[in-house]
Amino acid sequence: MKLSLVELSTVAPGSDKRQALKDSIDAAKQAEDLGYHRIWYAEHHDSASTASSAPEILIALAANATSRIRVGSGAVLLNHYSPYKVTESFLQLEALAPGRIDLGLGRATAGPVVDLALRRDRDAPATDDFAQQVQEVLAYFDGRFPAGHAFARLNPAAGVATRPEVWILGSSGNSARMAGELGLGYAFAGFINPDGAERALLRHGAFAGPAARGILSVSAVVADTDSEAQRLNWTRTALMARLGRMGAAAPVPTVEEAERELGQAQKDIPTVITDGRWPRQLAGSPATVRDQLEQMTKAAGVDEVMVQDIIAAPADRAHSRALLAEALGL
Repeated sequence: MKLSLVELSTVAPGSDKRQALKDSIDAAKQAEDLGYHRIWYAEHHDSASTASSAPEILIALAANATSRIRVGSGAVLLNHYSPYKVTESFLQLEALAPGRIDLGLGRATAGPVVDLALRRDRDAPATDDFAQQVQEVLAYFDGRFPAGHAFARLNPAAGVATRPEVWILGSSGNSARMAGELGLGYAFAGFINPDGAERALLRHGAFAGPAARGILSVSAVVADTDSEAQRLNWTRTALMARLGRMGAAAPVPTVEEAERELGQAQKDIPTVITDGRWPRQLAGSPATVRDQLEQMTKAAGVDEVMVQDIIAAPADRAHSRALLAEALGL
């Protein structure tokens, strides 16, 4: 099983975004040393709890600080941007780190105000043309525009010998068929929609055929014991509750704050497969989490898992990554 990491640049309690961004680059170096396959940086806006709003900047820094691990976006929210600009940015990253750049493409809302602020033309109605945007990016990469197309004369890939790997990211399964038919990798956010993960990844594989590349993304906390992992996982549960109450201004709570804020039912939310239902959050000892991941990846027909780890203390986060790498035999 390949093991990868998606980094949110979590802002630790009592810390700031400068330190969170530094921790994110350190995470890339640690992941490479541990044998992780890739690290992706998220795109979140107007968030007090995370610092990664421009993944291409972190990709450049992380690629420069490492030599082997693949580095990419998880994801660039293409619905907000010009495909041409995204293409140029990632071709430049590929030129700087040939053969190691992943362009993960997604679409998401950050709320009506942020969505409007991100748009260049605020008078035109928003349209859902994600599939066309993806195909435009691919056309720039490989010169696929038909003769006579307005953009056929553009050649942003000139002088760049290799291309980024292109992935589609989703959490509903709607993009699975498109990714498969285009021959693109597909990563599913199981931490958002665990009930839909197996179906979506199998659907992608059916359309992509034997060459299918799929990733199951999960939220996971690993500690020396099941009980300690459950305790550390309270941070994520409490943060989700804070976001519901406070919105984007919610800070990451300490474990002690989370313990005070959560009711017993919230603390006892299953963090392993229970009655056939996949959890939104995995937590446990190395052996426990390894067993869960083996079951989940086998059911979804994929051989790569990507971990999101919202843990309050950076030292606990680093320890979790190391324990999981060892458990999976990296």
